[in-house]
Amino acid sequence: MALPGPEGEKQAAAAVAVPGPGGRLPSWWCLVFFLCFYGFLAQMRPGESFITPYLLGPHKNFTQKQVTNEITPVLSYSYLAVLVPVFLLTDYLRYKPVLLLQGLSYVSVWLLLLFGRTVLHMQFMEFFFSVAVAARIAYSSYIFSLVPPARYQRVAGCSRAAVLLGVFTSSVLGQLLVTVGGVSFSTLNYISLAFLAFSLVLALFLKRPKRSLFFNRSARARASPSELDQMRPGGGGGGGGGPAAARAAWRDWALVRMLRELARPLRLPQLRLWSLWWVFSSAGYYLVVYYVHILWNAVNPTADSTRVYNGGADAASTLLGAITSFAAGFVKIRWALWAQLVIAGVTAAQAGLVFLMYRTSSIWLCYGAFVLFRGSYQFLVPIATFQIASSLSQELRALAFGINTFLATVLKTAITLVVSDKRGLGLPVHSQGLGLLSRAGGWGLLDGSLRGRPAPGQGPRRSTGPGLPLEPCPAAVPLA
Repeated sequence: MALPGPEGEKQAAAAVAVPGPGGRLPSWWCLVFFLCFYGFLAQMRPGESFITPYLLGPHKNFTQKQVTNEITPVLSYSYLAVLVPVFLLTDYLRYKPVLLLQGLSYVSVWLLLLFGRTVLHMQFMEFFFSVAVAARIAYSSYIFSLVPPARYQRVAGCSRAAVLLGVFTSSVLGQLLVTVGGVSFSTLNYISLAFLAFSLVLALFLKRPKRSLFFNRSARARASPSELDQMRPGGGGGGGGGPAAARAAWRDWALVRMLRELARPLRLPQLRLWSLWWVFSSAGYYLVVYYVHILWNAVNPTADSTRVYNGGADAASTLLGAITSFAAGFVKIRWALWAQLVIAGVTAAQAGLVFLMYRTSSIWLCYGAFVLFRGSYQFLVPIATFQIASSLSQELRALAFGINTFLATVLKTAITLVVSDKRGLGLPVHSQGLGLLSRAGGWGLLDGSLRGRPAPGQGPRRSTGPGLPLEPCPAAVPLA
């Protein structure tokens, strides 16, 4: 018989980790280790840092205008189209099928990259890449279904570390193969395809969880009082129609009630501040990441592949991002008082770095500015995560982060359509820097709408220790 209370919840969570043979119960860390190894291997794409010179070089011979204004914008459009469906399918299908979809998408990306010849082929390549990026949510959410809540913080750190280590190792490996080994970009992409095919095979052996956050909640979770139960009039009591009708009704109007419930904490100035930072800063950050390789090729258009150091820049920026993310967990200040000043200072520094990147003619200054830009963004991500999550329940956290990410994607797509797409202004990559800098103007709106301190007791809790909140949002944040 299941134990009541917290012990029962731990027992139910441990039951998720039931293996196959002999009915033996392995430790939860065995499954976590396997998933983290998969996460590490899925990032082993040493050719990714060199895709732009590969497309612009003799292998594909596309023009810079085609890559900048016709191929790359498809990534933003398709990501906006698939983000919400992939998010819902991740929870409904219980993670593993979406991880398989991610693996198939990555394999499709590199097959098109190697064997595609036309702009249309490359646009399909960007579409599959957007599916793979959107499916990252399955990895970051899956790990929380394997362990009891008391282990959430530890496994969140393990999963993020595995991804960052994979990105760093992949970038260093790619740079060494190109610079020291003289390996061609084409061979590098074949190596990436081999790693991705192996990671897809690994995904086949992942255990499919029996529960998820919204659509596949356990019987105990459905029976116990929860955020949704508290929002339901009458305390979730009876009503005709049977269990099937009740579940259908929950799916029909629970999201609406959650949105209404989310509107209450959004009245807090600090929560609005960090949410708006998330939207504006994430949009600008990913636009820089999407187009920086084209910028590097414009600044340093060398035909000698051994003098292309994109992998080293990506490795250095990933390492600095990991260090600043870790260090952010130890920052203990009164965020209700100093948040606006910290955000303004970091945003001003980022604007200066973007201006330097898009104006300098030195590839080394361009590399250095990008490394610092990425590190400064990753410094504020865990702080924003905690400040947003600390005022919300687990269910509302997932919804809040999902809405913030969706709004950032909409903003990013609108900027891409106006600035980059050939149907808009179709600006060259150097001129796009001014469009990215314009996002800093949004902080004037933030400052005007958030003046004044929140009343005592209204602001989010201060961080009392390092790392993310004790129950990080399974729908959480960008991993890299």
